[in-house]
Amino acid sequence: MPLASCLLPLASCLFPIPDSLLPIPDSRFPKTQEFIPHPNNHYMLKNPFKLEKLKIRVYKDEDRTQKDGTFEVMFNPESYSLQYGNVYQKKQGINTSSRSAKYTLTKPEELSLKLILDDTGVADDGGFGFAGASLVANLLGTRDVDKQVKKFLKLTFEMDGSIHEPKYLKIEWGDLIFDCRLQSVNVKYTLFNRSGKPIRAELDTVFIEDIKDSKRIKLVNKRSPDLTHTRTIKAGDKLPVMAQEIYGESAYYIQLARANNLNNFRKLKTGTTIKLPPIEK
Repeated sequence: MPLASCLLPLASCLFPIPDSLLPIPDSRFPKTQEFIPHPNNHYMLKNPFKLEKLKIRVYKDEDRTQKDGTFEVMFNPESYSLQYGNVYQKKQGINTSSRSAKYTLTKPEELSLKLILDDTGVADDGGFGFAGASLVANLLGTRDVDKQVKKFLKLTFEMDGSIHEPKYLKIEWGDLIFDCRLQSVNVKYTLFNRSGKPIRAELDTVFIEDIKDSKRIKLVNKRSPDLTHTRTIKAGDKLPVMAQEIYGESAYYIQLARANNLNNFRKLKTGTTIKLPPIEK
């Protein structure tokens, strides 16, 4: 047995590691990482040197609860871009030099990624060198580029017969968590073997943000008085206070009482849902 391995237990006894230098508790780590128990109720990464790969998780439902596979990239992208955009009305009056930019809508975010599929063996030469790894990869057929492209298209692009549309996706890589659908992909084959079979492909992809309506409405949180709102009455709620919060004027409680057919606005029943409609001022 090597001397160093014999001395390690002794060193840990003579020079115990203080808690302040140990990894932080498990509860503060993201659930996506893998940990192993460590003394003093701390946790350590199973393999701190393992490279985290970008993953495209595939689902059959909008809530993303019915898993239907995962596509893990071979090489992490060098970069990615997120595009944000607002749309404004383009109409302009005749004989005018300018116009006001009237907001129409906000476009969903777009995520652009370049993914590389490779069967040359450059990803994992295993000590064989480039040529040897390429030969081993070809013999084993584990990185067949054509098969990988077809797998990617099947998971992300093609229509699923059971839901009559392409599948729902979630892209995960580091801090990037993006619910989306594949909008477009351009497959470019850049390297071939002597028989003409592709051994490298570049996939230029564009994913469009996909947020369920209920979640999107909560995120937008529209609260302007020109929109209809609803509110569930809680103990202590008063109609004039609601009118002040929504319309900026407590006197509009009369219109609120009329819109909800309330005979006695001073006695609001807890748990009742009332409408807060637009009111002309």
